[in-house]
Amino acid sequence: MAQRTKSNKESGRTRKPSRKAANDLESGVANAADGAATTPTITRCRWAGNSLNIPYHDEEWGVPSHDDRHLFEMLILEGAQAGLSWDTVLKKRARYREVFDNFDPAIVARYDQRKIKSLLADPGIIRNRLKIAATIANAKAFLQVQKDFASFDAYLWRFVGGQQKRNAWTEHKRLPAKTPESDALSDDLQKRGFRFVGSTICYAFMQATGMVNDHLVDCFRYRQV
Repeated sequence: MAQRTKSNKESGRTRKPSRKAANDLESGVANAADGAATTPTITRCRWAGNSLNIPYHDEEWGVPSHDDRHLFEMLILEGAQAGLSWDTVLKKRARYREVFDNFDPAIVARYDQRKIKSLLADPGIIRNRLKIAATIANAKAFLQVQKDFASFDAYLWRFVGGQQKRNAWTEHKRLPAKTPESDALSDDLQKRGFRFVGSTICYAFMQATGMVNDHLVDCFRYRQV
């Protein structure tokens, strides 16, 4: 049997890497550094800056919506936000979908006192009696609009002439809180029995559902929505 040659570890010696291996290692480190340095920076609207609102900004905000269920959801959530931050609503959105039957207006319109009591006891949503009552009233009004116009979508988009209004803001501070279009929408919704639909809430709703494109012009989403 051939005698086993002692390994470097057994002999107490450490083998130095070859010059080629050392050069390859240095080259790899340099390339990795170059790659990190050239990674493009994504520019977003200034308000999108955390794990909650970045996905919302990148995937949903400002995208034209024509789905009645989604439109009802956003109308209710924008009303629920009144006096609070949007991040608060985003944190509770999943629970809202659970307890409000995925925002099915036909179901929400039938909520009774027992259901209202359970909603007021649920810490996963904004427990405001007036806002919960408004959600039920708005569901009933929403169903009536669907009857009158075939869909809420058909009714809603008339306020911007049937297509998205594309703005060209360069600074967030220049964005308006309301516009003549949101004033008109607010007035008409209130006449139809909707609540928590002031002009400022309506404009936030219009931004969210893509009726207006209020991404800043340097935001990567500006030309995508």
